[in-house]
Amino acid sequence: MDLETSKDTRMQKIVATLPGLGLSVAVAIIAKVVAIWLPSLGGATIAILLGIVLGNTFFKQTGLAVGTKFSESKLLEYSVVLLGFTVTFQTIAEMGLRGLAYIVMMMTTVIISAYAIGRKLGFGERMSLMMAGGNAVCGSSAIGAIAPAIDADDEEKGQIITLVNLLGTVMMLTLPFLGLAVFGDDLLSKSALLGGTLQSVGQVVAGASLIDAQTVKYAMLFKITRIIMLVVVVFLFEKKVNRNKATVTTHKKTRMPIPWYVLAFLIICIINSMTTMPSIFGNSAHVISTWFETTALAAIGLRLNLAKFLKEGPKFLVYGLAVGSVQTVAALSFITLLKI
Repeated sequence: MDLETSKDTRMQKIVATLPGLGLSVAVAIIAKVVAIWLPSLGGATIAILLGIVLGNTFFKQTGLAVGTKFSESKLLEYSVVLLGFTVTFQTIAEMGLRGLAYIVMMMTTVIISAYAIGRKLGFGERMSLMMAGGNAVCGSSAIGAIAPAIDADDEEKGQIITLVNLLGTVMMLTLPFLGLAVFGDDLLSKSALLGGTLQSVGQVVAGASLIDAQTVKYAMLFKITRIIMLVVVVFLFEKKVNRNKATVTTHKKTRMPIPWYVLAFLIICIINSMTTMPSIFGNSAHVISTWFETTALAAIGLRLNLAKFLKEGPKFLVYGLAVGSVQTVAALSFITLLKI
């Protein structure tokens, strides 16, 4: 009986996922076809823009949300895993010690600034910490890991996730062009700018895709380095909140908050670095990953609720603008200072 119930539940989830997933795939296919005639824009850009237009006009149905959420999150996770087939530690080494120093400096600056700005604007400690962690590490995923560790409530969590996504979307659509204007053909500098600032994995992939595939690869190296730091951020934030409480609460969370896809990427990258894989692995991974990315970017556009963002109020928008400005100025300054 339990087995039958489990099967029914899985089938219901699949049925609920199909409409939104199908729409995301359809938008991705249309974007790829249109990109044949508009190669300067590219499939990624067209997928995002077309998704935003359709998601805020004809396809606002709540029944699509499960499938578009799956497309946005899971397909990007699989895309990161497939990236491991095209990256080796020799590639990562190109980021160098200066690249690692850049990530540490960026994360430290963003955390301190976002927290200080939030407190100055009148936001509570928990909201300020979630804003700091979401922007410094990996957007909604980081907020999801930080929230239970600091006992944040669902309303606070939802508001900050909305703000971080809004900020990330604006930066995703503007930073690639700023990178091209400031750094020109310097691949590592442009990749550091995007991988060191953009909030979510999807936004890094989307922003870098507006430039080229090589930028996607290297920007993800900077991004993955930030994600690995999530363990440290959650630990420090939890200690900070508990230090201000009379009694320290015990949390149920026992596993390290490193996303599974980052671990999978690292494992495949290690294997790829130690052995010579047949070229078909890398080529196939690249093709599949590209389709996953385009479909996910279409879903990101479809899920972007412009009206909801505008309802968050001026104080939230000021907070987002201030943090985004600090991130951008800090990234440009550190890249120049470290000569990345």
